[in-house]
Amino acid sequence: MAFKVLISDPLSEDGIQPLRAASNIEVDVQTDLSADELADKIGEYDALLVRSQTKVTRDIISQAKNLKIIGRAGVGVDNIDLSAATEYGIIVVNAPDGNTNSAAEHTVAMLMSLARKIPQAFVALKDGKWDRKTHVGVELKGKTLGVIGMGRIGAEVAHRAKGNRMNVIAYDPFLTKERADKLGVDFGSVEDVIVAADFITVHTPLIKETKHLINKEAFAKMKDGVRIVNCARGGIIDEDALYEAIKSGKVAGAALDVFESEPATDHRLLELKEVIATPHLGASTVEAQENVAIDVSHDVVRYLTEGVARNPVNLPSVPKEVLNKIEPYFHLSEKLGTFLTYLTTGVIEEINISYSGDLTELEVAPLTRNTIKGLLKRHLGDHVNDVNASYLAEKRGIQVNENKSSTPKGFTNLLKVEVKTKDVTRSVAGTLLNGLGARIVQVDAYSVDLVPEGNLVVIKHNDRPGVIGKVGSLFAARDINIGAMQVGRSGVGGEAIMVLNVDKYLEDDDIEALQQIEEIEKLTAMEL
Repeated sequence: MAFKVLISDPLSEDGIQPLRAASNIEVDVQTDLSADELADKIGEYDALLVRSQTKVTRDIISQAKNLKIIGRAGVGVDNIDLSAATEYGIIVVNAPDGNTNSAAEHTVAMLMSLARKIPQAFVALKDGKWDRKTHVGVELKGKTLGVIGMGRIGAEVAHRAKGNRMNVIAYDPFLTKERADKLGVDFGSVEDVIVAADFITVHTPLIKETKHLINKEAFAKMKDGVRIVNCARGGIIDEDALYEAIKSGKVAGAALDVFESEPATDHRLLELKEVIATPHLGASTVEAQENVAIDVSHDVVRYLTEGVARNPVNLPSVPKEVLNKIEPYFHLSEKLGTFLTYLTTGVIEEINISYSGDLTELEVAPLTRNTIKGLLKRHLGDHVNDVNASYLAEKRGIQVNENKSSTPKGFTNLLKVEVKTKDVTRSVAGTLLNGLGARIVQVDAYSVDLVPEGNLVVIKHNDRPGVIGKVGSLFAARDINIGAMQVGRSGVGGEAIMVLNVDKYLEDDDIEALQQIEEIEKLTAMEL
């Protein structure tokens, strides 16, 4: 059987060579189609390859009677209607790895340019000034580079920094000691990194937990004369705080390829002589543009011939009869995963997902993926979805085990999720109650009855008279309303937990005040 592939945006011949080389694929390149023309033609094709020029709308997708896959030669998929593609059972893939080398090289180029003041010296020379004294730089050798985010790009930057004989200390929520040793880097918390580093580079996604991760408080903990690089995402660094830190002399310089709002041609940071910048060029190399085309072409070939895609970005088609049975558990499974990310400190090495009762009779693989998504998404952002979650867990060395037991364990259906780090094991279990929806019914060894929604506070404490009253009084004094509360304990006078639904997320000073209560051992605030 021959598959027909339409390429509607310009891609290099080298980029589409994997498609040309496949004996069962016919390639049709038409890069001048209007939206109406594309809608008229798309019905005869099995696959569509685009860059950013073609807008793959719901109208076009609705006409794609034979379309099985859409490939985006790049990272973003803003020009593709993902919900429509999913609805019509069409998988969408992109190429997240193709720009890794380009982005890493650009980061190192910015790092060295910052250290040696190369852009400033060039501008002065262009202005007719032979000024050597003003542009004295610093060497990288022997300096400490702090890398926040050790994914593909962060690891490549660390490798190159080691080649420049720098010391490297890194933070990543999934960085284990074994992997750090293999990479030849030290590792610690975000605070450990920013305190130790002479240079700091960030390589995290922009999510709630990383927005303004480098802020006024973080700058205050850094060495005097630290230098900052951001070639990842605008918004990870608080730009107002960075401006003030440079003006005060705390930060000796910054190299920025990204800004919180782009284009940033009139940003006040650009007025500072200590700042160098480029207009979001991290992936702008000939090789990177070609690599993303090659990667997505390989994925299209793989999916058409083997039914497997490496970099999907939407939920694959699931038989309707299966989906109807498991769909009520999707919300619960993701919430259980997210709940555990708040409870778990340390690097997750193993995930055990157990199904009991009637769930054992269902196809639960989509629920497993959804649970893993909940565990990873808080740290990795929207890049994680139901389809690529298992792949991303595997790439981070996380072992995933799925188990089924026909024993009901007190509930008609029970989904239990357990995570293991080097030092601890944490677990949470949930079920669906008829007419009441999702419930968390167990946290570690404690029985509870908890709606997995909104702002929650989990407090581990000693079971003493008056503890609940102290917590309630403190919340009342701070105008924090408690919507519901559950208490579980191991035995009279032993360890216990209370879980509270509150009307707003706790601020740092609220948490600090709670931690002053003598009986409280550990407190975790979370937002589900």
